[in-house]
Amino acid sequence: MLMWLWIGIGAIAIVGVVLVVRQRQGKPLLGASNQPALPSLHRTVFSLQIGDIVQYLGKDWVVEGQLTFNDHGYTWMEYMLQDGDEVRWLSVEEDDRLEVCWVETITGLEISGTPPQQITYEGAVYKLRESGTARMTRAGTTLNKQAQQCRYYDYSSNHKQLLSVEDWDGDMEVSVAWQISPSSLTLLPGDGRRVYD
Repeated sequence: MLMWLWIGIGAIAIVGVVLVVRQRQGKPLLGASNQPALPSLHRTVFSLQIGDIVQYLGKDWVVEGQLTFNDHGYTWMEYMLQDGDEVRWLSVEEDDRLEVCWVETITGLEISGTPPQQITYEGAVYKLRESGTARMTRAGTTLNKQAQQCRYYDYSSNHKQLLSVEDWDGDMEVSVAWQISPSSLTLLPGDGRRVYD
């Protein structure tokens, strides 16, 4: 009886050593397949994908598209979100700290030519804080944002609101944005397909 106990302990030890060696060599564990692992179902503001759901303001917004801006190596992302006929953008930027903004395109402010140093909109004064030119990569739908690059002008006000002017090959788009906490968003994985066509 004691002999069988020692044989069992020895067998377990041998299997353990084999598993550790295979794992260190990058080989699949015994019985494991060589198929790639399933993608992670955990989402962050940096890993949203087409078809994912962003719950915010009591609505379920579907990620329909993504733009990645690149200004000489500095990158940030904007996700196009849609709920029915409503479209918003979720801007995600990390410089010294994470900045997440809820963005809404506006039509009541006309900008032509080079945007000024200061813009007044709905009683708030916005001052130019930075501008530049960014190249684009895109996924899904991005509405009229189809140019290979865009000239951008970012403004801020004393009310923690932001205003952005983007020049897409002469097509000017103006947006207002509010900084939000990422914890105010609930991010749910989708099936990888767009919902709205």
